[in-house]
Amino acid sequence: MLKRFLAVSVVAGVLCGQQKVDPERDPNRIVLDVSRVNLLFTVSDKKGRFVTDLKADDFQVFEKKSEQKVLEFVAESDLPLRLGILIDTSNSIRERFKFQQETAAEFINSVVRPRQDRAMVVSYDTEVGLVTDLTDDVRALQKGLQGLRPGGGTAMFDAIYFACRDKLMQDQPRHKFRRAMIILGDGEDNNSRYTRDQALEMAQKADVVIYSISTNISKIETDGDKILKYLAAETGGLSFFPFKPQDLVQSFENISNELRHQYSILYRPEPEHNDGLFHNVNLRVKSRKELIVRCRKGYYAPKF
Repeated sequence: MLKRFLAVSVVAGVLCGQQKVDPERDPNRIVLDVSRVNLLFTVSDKKGRFVTDLKADDFQVFEKKSEQKVLEFVAESDLPLRLGILIDTSNSIRERFKFQQETAAEFINSVVRPRQDRAMVVSYDTEVGLVTDLTDDVRALQKGLQGLRPGGGTAMFDAIYFACRDKLMQDQPRHKFRRAMIILGDGEDNNSRYTRDQALEMAQKADVVIYSISTNISKIETDGDKILKYLAAETGGLSFFPFKPQDLVQSFENISNELRHQYSILYRPEPEHNDGLFHNVNLRVKSRKELIVRCRKGYYAPKF
């Protein structure tokens, strides 16, 4: 098992709207197309039912008060998945650990499609471990889950940072893949080098939607639950709080359904930003204002 993670240099650069990579000089270098912003999102009615019949003209995208021109719109139902499954293996989740392993294995079996999707399993306790690298081999992923054992502290933020930076943001162009992360844990962190906001920033830079499943079985909301809610909301995902083993099965089923009922919009920011700052985005359904849009809150611009 790999403990701790290797640094990968990430360099953002755009030249005439094209991506430039020089593998001879640095084979680990990733060059991101920052001239376009891709928004992956879901639309539902007030009862939580997915709305899948909307068209490009139904939407408006704003940065501050400036409406953006949509370059590409797709109702995504079959986009290849890049999934990171992060499992808390600290002492705090020992009581429910076996059932979580089994349920996560069932989720992988139902979601990962051979030769199209890839998933990975990352464990986190005192340190971060890459249990199974990105693969479409369902058996390898399940074997990795079965070999996990709980014990130690909690380094959740390090796990998020590593999974996004070193793995999920690798495949280019980014808008051709759906990137998602499922965090199964209590939301607590007592051993990370990175902060919550640094982990979130890396998830936003990698276009990763976070789904969190709390292992807290108490009906009293903990600080960890609040962190899981925050990470999911900021990236356009959802947080789940199953109190019974059966509820955990339903949480994974809900995530599976959502991954197949999403839209994506691609636009070029006007004016373009080169300040390295976070820029808020507001996506609206103009034709049916009663509908609920769930999308990440914005993006980080490059700094030239």
